[in-house]
Amino acid sequence: MKHASVAPILALLVMLSACKSAPNTDSGSPGPSTTADRATPHLPQGTGFDYYLLNLSWSPEFCYSHRDAPECASRNTFVLHGLWPQNTNGTYPENCSSAPGPSDPSAFSDIYPDQHLLLHEWQTHGTCSGLDADTFLSTARAAYRSIAVPPQLANISSQTSMPPDEIVSLFTRANPSLSSESVAISCGHNFLTAVEVCLDKSLHPVACGPIRSCRATIIRIPPPR
Repeated sequence: MKHASVAPILALLVMLSACKSAPNTDSGSPGPSTTADRATPHLPQGTGFDYYLLNLSWSPEFCYSHRDAPECASRNTFVLHGLWPQNTNGTYPENCSSAPGPSDPSAFSDIYPDQHLLLHEWQTHGTCSGLDADTFLSTARAAYRSIAVPPQLANISSQTSMPPDEIVSLFTRANPSLSSESVAISCGHNFLTAVEVCLDKSLHPVACGPIRSCRATIIRIPPPR
């Protein structure tokens, strides 16, 4: 999501499937993967949105089973999955137009080394932003760079475990502009999968409203491999 094999295709499918939300039912025991709760009907095309959800994927968890994915070569911690238009009533628009993608996709390889994922994120989410592709992707880059990764996670060298609220606290301490209401934690099978930050259209933190963190009591956090 580099070799002539099925691995990149499988990796891409997994990453794309993560854009589709499931009900947040993680109670702290192993079970189906869950993300912050966005299991609500999609809005009709072209209806606008209220705020952005910035999804920062925990790369070590994804790369455990997708080591050929382009982003896994760098042994990163958090990587950009997407910047997703959302609404305060819990709905979210998708696939709002057939507008063309960026003029030079490689210009955004720092945030999307896989151009298939870049185009998916643009077509599914970016077309609902009201921005052209280059502006939207530049906005996604700015949003990604605006969030400091806490040193306790940026420098992790061995697996650790902590409650979701503690992960939120690490992010609010590393980013004074964030409040606990603007951060949500996603997990699957009690492993960290993503941290999500709610931002207004000017990329200032806002309350996430209906989006909630996963319900696991303790989340395991593997290091980069």
